Amino acid sequence: MERIMGSYIRPSSFHTFDPIKLSPDSLVGPINASMEGKHENLLDLLEDNSGLPELKEGEQSPVDKATLLFISMLDWQNDGGAPRALDRGHSRERLGRFPSNDGNAVEYLLEFTGEGEEGSSLHSLLKKLGRGIGEDILGHNGFGEGSMGIELLGWLDSADVNELRKEIARGRWTVKSDEPLDGGVQDAFRHLLVFLRSASRRKCGILMRRHS
Repeated sequence: MERIMGSYIRPSSFHTFDPIKLSPDSLVGPINASMEGKHENLLDLLEDNSGLPELKEGEQSPVDKATLLFISMLDWQNDGGAPRALDRGHSRERLGRFPSNDGNAVEYLLEFTGEGEEGSSLHSLLKKLGRGIGEDILGHNGFGEGSMGIELLGWLDSADVNELRKEIARGRWTVKSDEPLDGGVQDAFRHLLVFLRSASRRKCGILMRRHS
C-alpha cells in the first residue's frame, strides 16, 4: 500500500489479459454438471488439458466453478506448460494498472469514448471483454469469483478479437470532451491493440482478470 501524509491509500487493482482456447459459453453447462459429479462432457472438451484437477465421476469437483472455468479456458502449451503471455513488455504494465481511478482501461474506454457510427460493435465487444463473465451477460452465477482469489471479468473469442482489432484500427470512434486523462483513450487503445494483435496471430481468444 502507498502511504500519503500518514494514511494508507490502497493501490488500484492489476488487470491481466490471458490467452484462451475455449470460450466460457461452451464450458458453463459442462462445468455446472461437473459440480454435481457429472464430468464426462467437461472431460471430453478438455482431453488435452493437463491443468485440470482430478475429477472422479459421481464426486463433485474439488474446485469451485470460477477456478474450473479459468483452468479450462486457458490456452495451455502442448507440453502442458503454462500459457505463453500475449505480451511481456510495456503494454502489460500499462494496461495492467491503467492510471484511472480503478486501474481498469476497458472501463475507462467504455466511459470516455463514443462509437462514432451506427452499427459499430466497439462498445459491445469492450463490454464482453470487461464484463462478459458477470451474471448479467453470461447468464449464470458463480463464475466470476473463485475461492482461491480468482476474479474473472470477461472474454473475447478469436472472432471477437479480430473484430475489435478492426473496430479500433478503423478509428471512427470519438473521445468525449470530459476525458480526465490527456491522451488516455489513445493510450489505452494503443496498448490494447498489442494484446489483440498477439491473440490474432495465435488464433486464440482473450480472458480479462483482476488481481486485487
